[in-house]
Amino acid sequence: MQSVIHSLPFVGTGTAQSVVAHHFGEANCGRKVYIQAALHADEIPAMLVATRLREKLLVLEAQGRLRAEVVLLSVANPLGLNQWLMGAPQGRFELASGRNYNRGFPMLFEAIRDKLEGQLTDDVARNRDRVRAAWREALLARPVTDAFGALQSLLMLQAHDADIVLDLHCSREAAMHLYTGDECWPAAEPLARYLGSKANLLALDSGAHSFDEAQSFTWHRVRQHFGATVPMPSGPVSVTIEHRGQRDVSYEQAEADASAIMQYLTYTGDADGHVSPLPDLPYPATPLAGSEQFRAPCAGVLVHRATLGALIEVGQPGFDIVDPITGDVTTLASRTEGVMYMRRDVRFVNAGDPLGRVTGHRSQRTGMLLGA
Repeated sequence: MQSVIHSLPFVGTGTAQSVVAHHFGEANCGRKVYIQAALHADEIPAMLVATRLREKLLVLEAQGRLRAEVVLLSVANPLGLNQWLMGAPQGRFELASGRNYNRGFPMLFEAIRDKLEGQLTDDVARNRDRVRAAWREALLARPVTDAFGALQSLLMLQAHDADIVLDLHCSREAAMHLYTGDECWPAAEPLARYLGSKANLLALDSGAHSFDEAQSFTWHRVRQHFGATVPMPSGPVSVTIEHRGQRDVSYEQAEADASAIMQYLTYTGDADGHVSPLPDLPYPATPLAGSEQFRAPCAGVLVHRATLGALIEVGQPGFDIVDPITGDVTTLASRTEGVMYMRRDVRFVNAGDPLGRVTGHRSQRTGMLLGA
């Protein structure tokens, strides 16, 4: 293992922050896997999974069983990790600006396209390398004026040339679930099976410019533009994995999740070993635009009526909001049949607060498909 320290510019006067990238296996071997944890820096389960992955990768590397370079960032966002308010971590948003650390990643298709015009050939492998080189040039040329932008550029530079990109997160309270692109799903489905993912949300473009989409949607646009005239490779298998909820931190779950990811990398041929049979998929993939998102119509005490990971029927109560003064109860029922895959952790709500989400097979939303 080689650990590379990347210093972040534009941090506060008199301070220094850096991102540590652990590299396993042989660089430039033809395959690359990129895994980062806790881009939302208060999503702790992902960090613990990363520590277990680190131990497993060390063993495989020592045994000569890695067939890809694996780059692991156990703490992808030291900026957010150092934000605390009255004893509570505030790692989802940059406090200075309110920006979400996993929104607005640079989508550089136009710059990549311009660099590639007239440069592609009938050699698909060479075209892949030229796309990646043009992408790197575009990232390096991107103006950066603050630490937020510097972190985004650094993470993109680490991941843009990977064949598999895994972004490890968690939700407030949630069942295991994942987000990926429609085109990524066939290659990502075995990962969902190994993880036992209860919900798998698909979107080509959620409108959020999240980290995983900055990889897959950029490749999609490159392929759409050039694919009619020259052979273009498929883009990376780019997936956001939600390791349940923020309080789901245990050695047992972290070990199981890390083992599932390593089973997937064995399945893809990036690690040597016994390929475990694919488990059943708990629930079919559904469009992200099909998920029903519940919001509180009034203030009150929140009582959850549905179990995480359970199949919800149309008309089934999902949430009660109890007025603490009058005792009046407002019940919200599902309009969608699907899996309750995430819900609010704070048990008091104000009007407009998000309550939870249920998957759905039919698209019912447009615009920004991810929450804030």
